[in-house]
Amino acid sequence: MPIHDIQKSGTTSPLVGMEVTISGIVVGDYQNTINELSGFFVQEENSDSDANAQTSEGIFVFDNGFGVDVSVGDLVEVTGSVLEFTSTDGGLNSSSLTEISSPTVVNIVSSGNPLPLGATIALPVTDLTDFEPFEGMLVNFPQTLFVTEHFLLGRFGQITLSSSSRLLQPTHATAPGTAALAYQAANDKNRIVLDDTSTLQNPDPILYPQPAGLTALNTLRGGDTTTGLSGVLDHRFGLYRIQPTGTVTFSHTNLRPMTPSNPGGNIKVASFNVLNYFSTLDDSGNICGPLSNLACRGADSAQEFTRQREKLFSALTTMNVDIVGLIEIENHATDVALDDFISGLNAVIGAGTYTKINTGTIGDDAIKVAFIYKPTTVSPFGSFAILDDTFDPNFHDDKNRPALAQTFIHNVTGEKFTVVVNHFKSKGSSCNDIGDLDAGDGQGNCNSTRTDAANVLVNWLTTDPTTSGDPDFLIIGDLNAYAMEDPITVMGTGGYTDLVSAFLGADAYSYLFDGQ
Repeated sequence: MPIHDIQKSGTTSPLVGMEVTISGIVVGDYQNTINELSGFFVQEENSDSDANAQTSEGIFVFDNGFGVDVSVGDLVEVTGSVLEFTSTDGGLNSSSLTEISSPTVVNIVSSGNPLPLGATIALPVTDLTDFEPFEGMLVNFPQTLFVTEHFLLGRFGQITLSSSSRLLQPTHATAPGTAALAYQAANDKNRIVLDDTSTLQNPDPILYPQPAGLTALNTLRGGDTTTGLSGVLDHRFGLYRIQPTGTVTFSHTNLRPMTPSNPGGNIKVASFNVLNYFSTLDDSGNICGPLSNLACRGADSAQEFTRQREKLFSALTTMNVDIVGLIEIENHATDVALDDFISGLNAVIGAGTYTKINTGTIGDDAIKVAFIYKPTTVSPFGSFAILDDTFDPNFHDDKNRPALAQTFIHNVTGEKFTVVVNHFKSKGSSCNDIGDLDAGDGQGNCNSTRTDAANVLVNWLTTDPTTSGDPDFLIIGDLNAYAMEDPITVMGTGGYTDLVSAFLGADAYSYLFDGQ
């Protein structure tokens, strides 16, 4: 039976469950059952393809160790059952791959045959369904593609590529609502996953960047490029993806600057999410938080904690800033995690380099915000101040973490300024209990909660909470909002300047999420 008669023009085959026999050329061989896909892709010979642009000429054979070792270029005959292999990416995306499963016959007719013609695809596609007619076939992207996502490179060995440039978050580039949704739809049509021919989690070695694979000295950075990508178009784990048929070469076109450009001035301030820095290991039940009754959120083992410390200290040593606002550090009654953090950092960078603003616990959650600073550069002026529901219940300190403000004096000039570090509620959290659901405008869950916090924060700072007597305020932290979203708009309306945009431009960013 011709493969195009099995595939037909829809996303699923009308022949599911039927036994069929196909004949075609092997165009992708990934039979290893341990570290590959447990199967191979077969495509019709050029002379046997139909003239229907909506039907695929390729199909995956899930042979799962059947025992016949095929090679690319083999002409094979396969008998098996038609199956739709459904899978998801763990979120909202699902996929259905038409395949021949449970083969009873795999016969190699001849070897070394020329490969069928591949299809040419260019990003962006007009519609996501434009990929379906090429499922299981050789494809080629003649354009230059940019690495826009590598978060899953270590976990699943995969990279997301886009055309023209890296993708921006919609609400970073345009207003929430209709415009942002249209922007997201355009982003979705302008990406393809480059897979590593494997379904393994945490592969070792990691295939990309080829040929050497991922190492500390051979990394892959967002914005790096590849041209002329070829492979087989697969459809699994919620997304269309390319299974390569040869070496994929990347050009390192977005080199990391060794230092940021100097905007002038003489004090460096940083915001740093330390990603649940807990000196109390997460291996002993609910013993964390101010009352020692909450789950610990940090490292599960001493080895993991050591790795976390080394990464953080390396980054901060290189940054060499004067004041650091820390987010997601253990909220312990005696500050054991913060003290451990400072002692570990000072052991690397120099004894006495950093000290802390001693706040004790802040709020009742397992994590808090904190300040460390260089006493040789700046000195605290007066006491710290904490923003929570005691100032205004609209702050929602059961959702947003209490904010911490401290005024500093520059030791050389005597200039004063106040820094406030924040941690607003995340987009992925649930605020259903207070009716703050995702409005479907691109701002995610809890947007009203974050916006309320921004309003309260602006109002609080007008009261000069640290009694600094100085009008210079710097808002930092994890605001969980992009540049065009309501919380940031509130701050702009309140008289604050978006320094990232002002100094680095509209495309500057501080975080990468979902390849954007």
